[in-house]
Amino acid sequence: MTTTFDDRERAFEAKYALDSEMRWRAEARANRLLGGWAAGLMGLTGKAAEDYVRGVVKADLEEAGHEDVVRKVTADLAGRADAAEVRRKLAELQALAKGQLLEEG
Repeated sequence: MTTTFDDRERAFEAKYALDSEMRWRAEARANRLLGGWAAGLMGLTGKAAEDYVRGVVKADLEEAGHEDVVRKVTADLAGRADAAEVRRKLAELQALAKGQLLEEG
């Protein structure tokens, strides 16, 4: 027999799992958007731009947090944008990515 406590526990676990998945999807989307932004600044188009975007997404797997992505993009931009600008852009794109995911449902 299940109790109200058991039902609440399952509901909290399900919400946590959904929130975690949405956070991961938003971060991945923001990284893709950041990669596209950086590729544009570098003049990359077509396959080269797509490959670069994939590289930015992969860079996020190196360590927890966003600093691995910021370091990669800042180094790749080589003077076109500094780390502070990359962080600002990433924060802007994270908000955009979250909004897009919420709209998609």
